[in-house]
Amino acid sequence: MENKKMLKKQADTIRFLAADMVQQANSGHPGAPMGLADIVTILSRHLKHNPKNPKWLNRDRLVFSGGHASALIYAFLHLNGYDLSIEDLKNFRQLGSKTPGHPEYGDVPGVEVTTGPLGQGISNAVGFAMAAKYAQGILNTETAPVIDHKVYCLCGDGDLQEGISYEACSLAGHLALDNLVVIYDSNAITIEGDTSLAWSEDVKHRFEAQGWEVSRIDGHDYDEINDVLDHAKEQTKPYLIIADTLIAKGACKMEGSHHAHGAPLGCEEITNSKLKAGFDGDAKFVVDADVKARFGCAIEKGDLEEAKWNEMIKTKLSNEQKALLEQLLSPDFSKIQWPSYAAGSDVATRDSNGKILNAIAKAIPGFLGGSADLGPSNKSELEGMGCFPEGRNIHFGIREHAMAAISNALALYGLFIPFSATFFIFSDYMKPSVRLAALMKLKAFYIWTHDSIGVGEDGPTHQPIEQLSQFRALPGFYVYRPCDGVENVKSWQKALSMQAPAAFICSRQKLKVLKDDRAYGDVENGGYLLKKRENATVTLMASGSEVYTALQVGCLLSKLGIQANIVSVPCFDLFVEQDKTYHEAVIDTNTTTFAIEASSGIEWYRFADEVIGMNRFGASAPAELLFEKFGLTADSITEKICATLGGVTYQKSTGSGCKC
Repeated sequence: MENKKMLKKQADTIRFLAADMVQQANSGHPGAPMGLADIVTILSRHLKHNPKNPKWLNRDRLVFSGGHASALIYAFLHLNGYDLSIEDLKNFRQLGSKTPGHPEYGDVPGVEVTTGPLGQGISNAVGFAMAAKYAQGILNTETAPVIDHKVYCLCGDGDLQEGISYEACSLAGHLALDNLVVIYDSNAITIEGDTSLAWSEDVKHRFEAQGWEVSRIDGHDYDEINDVLDHAKEQTKPYLIIADTLIAKGACKMEGSHHAHGAPLGCEEITNSKLKAGFDGDAKFVVDADVKARFGCAIEKGDLEEAKWNEMIKTKLSNEQKALLEQLLSPDFSKIQWPSYAAGSDVATRDSNGKILNAIAKAIPGFLGGSADLGPSNKSELEGMGCFPEGRNIHFGIREHAMAAISNALALYGLFIPFSATFFIFSDYMKPSVRLAALMKLKAFYIWTHDSIGVGEDGPTHQPIEQLSQFRALPGFYVYRPCDGVENVKSWQKALSMQAPAAFICSRQKLKVLKDDRAYGDVENGGYLLKKRENATVTLMASGSEVYTALQVGCLLSKLGIQANIVSVPCFDLFVEQDKTYHEAVIDTNTTTFAIEASSGIEWYRFADEVIGMNRFGASAPAELLFEKFGLTADSITEKICATLGGVTYQKSTGSGCKC
């Protein structure tokens, strides 16, 4: 190792930049950045990255799972030459700055993924390692190692206490992801005090039991840090480095104290700490030239690494491999041969969705994904495409939360478009990661089948009620609930054209494919006028399995002299985004509007006068009996509408035949 005095000066520079940022903002977390400064200083010498091109494909990925330690991230990025200035550091946690309280992908150059909710980052790191492993298998040749980078992750006690980390790390061990290195900042401190208040497990044995290699080091000993990072590069398993550290290392009085976790150290403490380290106690945001020069070597080194890689791609990759790489980088959705569905046929949307997934996968080599052990039920298997890591079918096991976080990383990697699948009711387990996908505007897709009380005999524990409303309320997220195979295809076509995550809510039961004779608008608008009647006084809005029911109701009302327009809304979120002119062209403002959906449906009141849906949990019985019990048959809905309108009494004997 080089001069230890210089290394300490580099680490102390990181410490005091972090402390200054938090102090100036009067908000933030100085403890973890100061405790990790020694590790990051040495790690910077091992990383393969190019600060001038943060998107270089073969860069090492560095994930800061403890996003509250953002001051460390920003200090590291600035010192290594990323587009983050001292002024940006001074604007830490301020409105519109490039240095928000937790790192946000897309806003900060060099930040690989948005982290903050604990456990997410370590699960994202597993996803990055999985992406790299699959990319190696399809791109690398003996003479051209297109992908040979590592994935590094810094995590803390809180990350490992979150259940999602167990899910993700268990899968990493099972897959023997030898390109993954996790550095565990073991400072034994949480907000409330020592970790012993709530935690006493043996982390080393936990990870070894999951198939990891584990080492323990002094997180402030430069030689130990360097040696273990060298050792990590030679492993055949994922590698956990347990680094024993002191929170707020270098602080005069608060070193090792839980009070340093989430509050400024105070001007006096920072001044005295700087003086103790040989720094100017009064100077703030100082980076000496020798420190800048040593960290700045990353620019020249990264430029050289990328130039060598580009030359290898140009001269050593076959034309076939070059073509594949180009397809992965720039997928051509026009090549997809979409399935077609004949009007009048009966097809569950989970089945039509399965055909669609396979059509996409045949045309788009970067389209991959899997299910949380429900592939046969979700119809999510990519036929003939093998199992991950050699193939494109990922068996996530029963790990819904980690599955979603891993998918986020797959989407961010740069080559892949992921999907993940489970029953709609279990989307609850995925919500935190899905929210981050929306925040990051990822092209990631979720297949959620068994969409309503139509699940039937499995009962209320498995019948979604409030989930549609929950995900429709999520900004930047698009929920498609197609009424048939045709809407399903059009929903996917729209979703693939957008840079945003989307979910496809699909039925277990068969649904009739409708005639394609819509009156106005289309699926790309989120909702459209499916059936228009002259002199209509009622509008019926519906999604999914209830669209055909709405058509039946319209026919029954027509026999009673009540004319009803029918509006299909496969994507409520897109429909909301349309302007007032479009809304009024679809929903006649002179009509009484009813929304029909087998869910809680509170969002429908934005457009509807009345909502006919579910205001309680379901029950265990065959699906057709449940729709009858909860008043979601054509007869029951027609009766409710007549009662609401008044003046007309509906008799079931009127009949329910519909030829729409």
